[in-house]
Amino acid sequence: MTPDVDTARSATDELADFDALTGRYSRELLAHCYRMSGSIHEAEDLVQETLLRAWRSQGTFGGRSSVRTWLYRIATNVCLTNLEGRPRRPLPTGLGTADSLASDELVSDEEVPWLQPVPDAAVVVGERDSIRLAFVAALQHLPARQRAVLILRDVLRWSAAEVATALETTVAAVNSALQRAHAQMKERALTEDTVVEELTTAQQRLLEAYVEAFWKKDVDAIVGLLTHDAVWEMPPFTGWYRGADHIGELIGTACPGGAHDMVMLPTRANGQPAFGLYMRGPEGDFAPFHLQVLDLDGERVRHVGAFFDTDLFPTFGLPARLPADVRTDVGDGPVSRPGRGAAEIAAAHGR
Repeated sequence: MTPDVDTARSATDELADFDALTGRYSRELLAHCYRMSGSIHEAEDLVQETLLRAWRSQGTFGGRSSVRTWLYRIATNVCLTNLEGRPRRPLPTGLGTADSLASDELVSDEEVPWLQPVPDAAVVVGERDSIRLAFVAALQHLPARQRAVLILRDVLRWSAAEVATALETTVAAVNSALQRAHAQMKERALTEDTVVEELTTAQQRLLEAYVEAFWKKDVDAIVGLLTHDAVWEMPPFTGWYRGADHIGELIGTACPGGAHDMVMLPTRANGQPAFGLYMRGPEGDFAPFHLQVLDLDGERVRHVGAFFDTDLFPTFGLPARLPADVRTDVGDGPVSRPGRGAAEIAAAHGR
């Protein structure tokens, strides 16, 4: 039996157990659909549509490629169809407006389809893949087909011929689209290779100090943990803020919570540290307020995306509420107040 026949038979056998196939590939397909769409909720629907189409078309699979490649081809075209006529998903910095002052009126625009973060736990990515928030935000500036070409070529490392087959176009067209995509991404100084490695011990201490500073609402401490030219943005509010002092003023004057009113539970989003911030309510317990995704520069925070979409909390496995006696463990010991630790609360809710 020839190698080609063996490969085709192996792929056909893999298709025979569709439940196992779904378990094997759904999380990496979710990462792919998320890069394309910029929305975790849309990506989940796109993966389901991909698997449905694959199940319906099993009989047409000829084994000329791996099942994985075949699924990615289906997923890419499902995404392209879904993106037709739809506006891109920006962050506030991508709207083309100047940075705001803390004294400016907060304007919310619920009509904009904002970029969303994705939980690390929901996706599987390869060694050189990137789902960093800034990278995905930059992808959204590309036309959909350029976006697909760049992801398939640079992230998944497909050949130009494989991409041309998947998109039913020519190698020349693929190379041209990739060149244009690279030019746009270069303007933002972003590639899939900018992904940050594991956090250092010093960065872990930074995050602990960050959580404690918000709990105490110590604005000076928060400012001291930011880079001088840090950026803060918080969709669906259209304004964005540059500079540690301006961000500190915003938190000090526009954030409704006071000392001991803000609890943060850790999670991971887009390969970056993230926190669900809970705000104390009139009954004393804590309700979801926003989800922060942090980008670090050494031992400082250079960018915060604070997403005021509380529907993201269950997506990240974060509790719906926290009791009034919750506490978080920071620094060398617990914050001086009674109650259960954040880790214990999270574990009690299945995190």
